[in-house]
Amino acid sequence: MITISENAVKHLRDLLQSREALPGTGLRLMVEKGGCAGWQYAMKLDEAKGGDEVFSRDGVSIIVDPSSLAMLSDSEIDYEDGLADAGFKVRNPVASRTCGCGSSFEPKTL
Repeated sequence: MITISENAVKHLRDLLQSREALPGTGLRLMVEKGGCAGWQYAMKLDEAKGGDEVFSRDGVSIIVDPSSLAMLSDSEIDYEDGLADAGFKVRNPVASRTCGCGSSFEPKTL
């Protein structure tokens, strides 16, 4: 299961509204090979496709494909707004280490 923080809900709702997204559009969260720690997160606005898992809260959704789901189990999606960086962040208990920017990680087990 993937959870979505209240702050992420607010920012995702604002993003969908500013992009005039169609109903059913959510934030697709993917895991891809790459980044300085071996695997990296990728995100985009998208609609769910067959086989996807959809995690919803307060009218917004996070969409995850089956191959990414194992490396995102029990993660929380949050939104952080700092001096050097702002955006959706993944708090991933499957990650044994992350890079400095937080966009890539090494899983505990594959």
